[in-house]
Amino acid sequence: MPSPPQEPADSGVRLLAPDGTRVTDPRFAVLADHDLCREFYSSMVLARRLDEEATALQRQGELVLWIPLRGQEAAQVGSAAAVRPRDFIFPSYREHAVAWHRGVPAAEVIRLLRGVSHDGWDTAEHNMANYTIVLASQTLHAVGYGMGMVLDGTVGSGDPDRDGAVLVYLGDGAMSQGDANEAFVWAASFGAPVVFLCQNNQWAISTPTRRQSTMQLARRADGFGFPGVRVDGNDVLAMHAVTTWALEHARGGGGPVLIEANTYRMAPHTTSDDATRYQPAEELAVWRARDPIERLRLLLAADVAAGWFDEVREHADDAAADLRRACLAMDPPAPVTMFDNVYADETADQRAQREWFTAYRDSFL
Repeated sequence: MPSPPQEPADSGVRLLAPDGTRVTDPRFAVLADHDLCREFYSSMVLARRLDEEATALQRQGELVLWIPLRGQEAAQVGSAAAVRPRDFIFPSYREHAVAWHRGVPAAEVIRLLRGVSHDGWDTAEHNMANYTIVLASQTLHAVGYGMGMVLDGTVGSGDPDRDGAVLVYLGDGAMSQGDANEAFVWAASFGAPVVFLCQNNQWAISTPTRRQSTMQLARRADGFGFPGVRVDGNDVLAMHAVTTWALEHARGGGGPVLIEANTYRMAPHTTSDDATRYQPAEELAVWRARDPIERLRLLLAADVAAGWFDEVREHADDAAADLRRACLAMDPPAPVTMFDNVYADETADQRAQREWFTAYRDSFL
């Protein structure tokens, strides 16, 4: 498939302005109809509310840690909505809205951070890997998976029911890691059907993006020989349109694509961080005016009754209450479950170890 035309310097693809008005772009068109826009809004409001509840649970000692996503709802929901069931997603550690949009139960996302699981959800059920804490390592996993899809003949066949692609998320800080650059090399060399989606939230913990790169991160793709596109990451319509194109490009055998979602982290890096020590107040004010949820609300307000917005918020509040109840009901797992899911098929040695451990533990009862 052809690459998109080059974008002008210092701009990104934008289809919805901060004031809620539609704008045009010569390269991409809005793909979401009115109903899908309503779904986007509901998903973003839900993600923010669940994020708030999880933050509160951590502050109250019910979670070991929480990794807020506030401000990045459009980048996550818009891109996740472009994924087909056969595609596979590799998240980093902040993609809660992606997981929830993919159908992962809200409570499953917090299991790891509750300290009752080493992972979270069934990856095969949702075609989405568990979180990766080590920066950029998931990019290599994604490329390996994509190369496997090529070998399986599920890329470029022309059959939409057969072809798939990989969507992998990383942050601006991960773009400075060796693993990410090695993943770019391998993806380009072997034509892996991988869309690298960098959520540039401007801060790698306390290191600003401007210190990590003197150029737009999307332009890094030029050196590896595949397309790179910068997008207004607070514009859910643009995120959906560009990610849809990129995944179609990859599924069709066109190789990898890098998307830079230019957004902002409106909360601490994690709940163990104090972002007020390094995020300038005036910078926060600028990005608050670009809030992704308010932007879409302004667009929808012309055609949607005010009561609908209240219903969306009430539904999100109910989901947050459900999340709290589910969290408080999570009990520590039985120690013997450490042997589960180590291999696809349990080996004789593993079975013997499980039996020995069970007998040893029972000897104390």
